[in-house]
Formats: sequence, C-alpha cells, structure tokens
Amino acid sequence: MVIYLSGEVEAVKLDELTPRQIVAELDKHVVGQDKAKRAVAIALRNRIRRQKLPPEMAQDVIPKNIIMIGATGVGKTEIARRLARLSSSPFLKVEASKFTEVGYVGRDVESMVRDLVEIAIDMVREEKIREVADKAAFNAEERLLDVLLPPTKIGSSDDDNYDQFQRTREKLRQQLRDGKLNNRVVELEVKEKTFPSFEIYTSQGIEEMDINLKDMLPGIFGGGRTKMRKMRVDEAIEYLTQEEQQRLIDMDQVARLALERVEQSGIIFLDEIDKIAGRESGHGPDVSREGVQRDLLPIIEGTTVNTRYGMVRTDHILFIAAGAFHVSKPSDLIPELQGRFPIRVELESLTKEDFKRILTEPKNALIKQYTALMETEGVKIEFTEDAIEALANYAFAVNERTENIGARRLHTIVEKVLDEISFEGPDLEPKYRKIDAAYVDRMLANIVKDQDLSKYIL
Repeated sequence: MVIYLSGEVEAVKLDELTPRQIVAELDKHVVGQDKAKRAVAIALRNRIRRQKLPPEMAQDVIPKNIIMIGATGVGKTEIARRLARLSSSPFLKVEASKFTEVGYVGRDVESMVRDLVEIAIDMVREEKIREVADKAAFNAEERLLDVLLPPTKIGSSDDDNYDQFQRTREKLRQQLRDGKLNNRVVELEVKEKTFPSFEIYTSQGIEEMDINLKDMLPGIFGGGRTKMRKMRVDEAIEYLTQEEQQRLIDMDQVARLALERVEQSGIIFLDEIDKIAGRESGHGPDVSREGVQRDLLPIIEGTTVNTRYGMVRTDHILFIAAGAFHVSKPSDLIPELQGRFPIRVELESLTKEDFKRILTEPKNALIKQYTALMETEGVKIEFTEDAIEALANYAFAVNERTENIGARRLHTIVEKVLDEISFEGPDLEPKYRKIDAAYVDRMLANIVKDQDLSKYIL
C-alpha cells in the first residue's frame, strides 16, 4: 500500500521517506525529544518494510509498540499525532484510565477500534471528495442552471433558438460564478432526511446497529421521498454540490479502503497507561486495573473486531502508550502486556532553552500564532529576544514552584501577557506594539511573586 504524504513533503511517497527524514519532519513541529522521535520513526519505517515482505512472512511481523515515559506537556501526544498526520494514518487518542472510572459504562475496549474505523472512514471520504470536487461542482452548476433556465423546446443544434438558449445559459453561468445571483431564490427538489440510526447498549458494551427505520418502513417514514424547498442560489449551489459529491463517491469502496487503512497503518495512542499499571488489590478503586489490562491484551496482541463496516484485524495496528509513571513503572504492568510494548523511551523534562525554542521554532509556534491572530485586526506585535527569554524563564519558574505541566504552561503565560492587547485589539492605537522583557515583567511579576495567586492564575 502506497500512501502519499501531505503538506510540504507532498511529492514524496511514504515508502521513500527514511527514518532520518521522518525525524526531520517531526522536528518542524516538536522541539527536542530526539529519542522518542527516533523510536516512532523506526516503528513507521518498519511498517513500510513489512509491507514489502512476502505475505506469508509479513503476517508474522508484529508492530514494535512503544511506551513513552514522561511528564505531561513534554510532547508525547504531539509526536504521535504528527507521525499519524505525516503518514496519513488514522489516529485515535484514548485515555486508558477511562476504562476504570466508576460509572463509566457502556464502552468496552473494542470501542477504540470502532472509533478508529470511523476516523478512517472520514479520512477516506474526504480524500474521495477532493478527487471528485471539480466534477461535483460542474454537475451542481449544470443542475442549478437547469432550474434557472429550464431547457424547453429549443430545437436542434443548428436552430437559432438553440444558439440563443446557449448564449443565455453561458451568461447565467458567468453571473453565477461571479456571485451576482446569490440573493435570487430558487425552488429545489430535496431529499427528506433519513430516520436516525441507534446505538444499543449490551453487557459487552455498545453494539452499533444501523437500524434505518425509513428503509424498513418506507410507507411510514417516506423512504426515498423528496419535497420542494425554496432557498437562495448560494445555498442551492452548496446543497447540490454536496449531493453530487455523495452521488459520485462509492461508499462501499470508501469502507473497504478505510478498513484496510486501519489494519495496515492505524495508530492508537493509549494515554495514562500508568494509571492502570498494577495488580489486583482485591478492593477499592484499583480493583479494575488488572482487568482493564487483560481486556486490552487481545486487542494489542491481535484479534478481530466487528464494526458497522465489517471485520477489522488489529494485528498490525501500532499502539503507542504513554504515562508519567510517577508512582508506578512499566514493570508494574502485567507481563503479557509488557511483552507487547518492546520499545520503552523516556522523554526529557523541558528546560528554559526548550521553552524558548518552543515559542519560536516550530512551524506553528505560539509566538507565530498570536502574531497572526492580532494581524487579522491590523495590529502588529513584535516580541523582542529578551521578551522571549523572560517568557521562558517565567514558564520554567512557575512549573518548578507549582504543578509541572510542561509546554502547556506557555499558553497560560502568553495569554496573560497579551491580555490587554487582545482585549483592546480592534480599538488599539497605534496599531503596533513591541513586547519586551519590561512589558512581560509588568504583566506577570506581581502574579509570580504571589505563590498562592500564581497557582490559580498561571
């Protein structure tokens, strides 16, 4: 299976991307954490290698699942998410601790795979929509022109009436494309909405059933019936385009491709895996921990899950588990589960220098985001070097004195620094602001000095 990459490496096929190039792409979005990047790059490359093996050997090559060990906010989720985007892989993040919460009923561990399939369906459908976009737009335009200028008896192609009709139609087409007919009201034949499907709860969790009562009882729910509806031309072209897109897409093919993509390149990110580490204590809230591990085991080892689109094998889904492991360790997991995560990688805590780089280096770095946001209102803000240094110092200091939430602290710090500018944005005069260390100190110093206040504000 060949997957084409998105973004800046669009011209490169996934099977031509080396581990070093994968790391280079991840470097554009995540600062540091080279060990974790290397681990996921090798795991992705091994997938590509496996697909080039003879089928009888490929089926026995299991994924090298990974456990990422590190505090919150150091980049565990972002590395996995960016890897999935890079390889156009269906990606699902799920918190393992959710399966142990009292009162959290109705979802079993197999629901992860069903959710991943739904994500893959959406991915493939969007890809197919892009493929048929031009054809759908043209068909919708033709249908709307038929409404605006019904093709009455116009004679043969060599008739004057025919030529006049075509000229008028092309004038309408141009007006339609120029938006000059947007406010005009037309009457379209639209399909009635289908009756919704249901989710039925059973002792095994949620079993999804496509019960479409409209199809079963068309006499009652009007299956396949249409009705006339008035709408503006701009609304009509949007409705017709969507209808044409759905008509041009083969949903059976979408489902087949989605199931294949889940099986061959799906990624499930199991967060908070440390919260279910431990053996049965026999009582209290921890009693379900080992039970959840044993429920997860067959999914990770490889089993068949029934979904609304068909059966899915989980043998080659890549599982990336993550946790802080402050009060537990990977060896506290049951041995069978440990064996299914052969790669362990520890992520490093963020330094002041890392904070500075996070603020400025990634493609969508925080400073770049806020600068672009304010520019939408004509406000130009400039962060000096000493301002970035000050922001990094404050984030690092607050993390040390209160809860360490890693890079997420920067969002809180920068938001507080830009509070006045963001509020005054539309009315700000002049439309230029330089953010230096003195400005950062003025906005944050009193809050940081008051430790009790900083716990709540920053």
